[in-house]
Amino acid sequence: WTLQKYLKGTSNDDMHTVISKDGTKIAYKINGNGPVIILVDGAFCSKDFGPTPKLVPVLANNFTVISYARRARGDSSDTQPYSVQREIEDIEALINIGRGTAYLYGVSSGAVLCIEAVASGLPVKKLAIFEPPYYTDSRRHEPPPDAEHQLNKMIAEGRKKDAVKFYLRKVIGVPAIVPFILRLTPNWSKMIANANSLPYDAAVMGNFKVPENILESIKIPVMVIASAKSPKSLRKPSQIVAELLPAGTQ
Repeated sequence: WTLQKYLKGTSNDDMHTVISKDGTKIAYKINGNGPVIILVDGAFCSKDFGPTPKLVPVLANNFTVISYARRARGDSSDTQPYSVQREIEDIEALINIGRGTAYLYGVSSGAVLCIEAVASGLPVKKLAIFEPPYYTDSRRHEPPPDAEHQLNKMIAEGRKKDAVKFYLRKVIGVPAIVPFILRLTPNWSKMIANANSLPYDAAVMGNFKVPENILESIKIPVMVIASAKSPKSLRKPSQIVAELLPAGTQ
């Protein structure tokens, strides 16, 4: 039994859709064979843009890899009003297309969404997360408390470029030169295209503080990953998260 056989007549990189509980269409791709792993992207990124396209062929040697477009991104649709629970239901819909269990791998705000999904009780066997961007004492930049509200206002006014710059500068805290350089690359238009979902990433992050009670409630094995080339402001939250998880490793 493989998920590809379950979806008869399909091939690698064919796009599929599944309907989430609130009627939102979630677009996804399947590659490889083996245990199912679902890749959950962070801000701006999707199944066709960001780290996922390069990661899929590596993981496909050992896993059935499901890469998808989070709601309001790419080929996926959206339903208002937004809630983090609805994004958790999107992951649940993807888990249910196979045998009803999966591994999860989340990046940045996608890592935090995975944490929330596991804590909610989704049937996840193991979890791997890359640099959940919580605010800690080692992180000099603190996102504004009304980030979600400001982003929603910009999107409602059609100011997608402003929303992208705001997320980069005020939420993530990158230097001013970074948005300027990005505007000169092909990636800029892709980031603009996914700008509608930026308030959702802010909602997933909440107050950006490490959720100790939630982490301590997660009993499944969790691998927390941080890059040696990343600044301390990103490595430190990963260390804290790994230490708080009962079955966490780094």
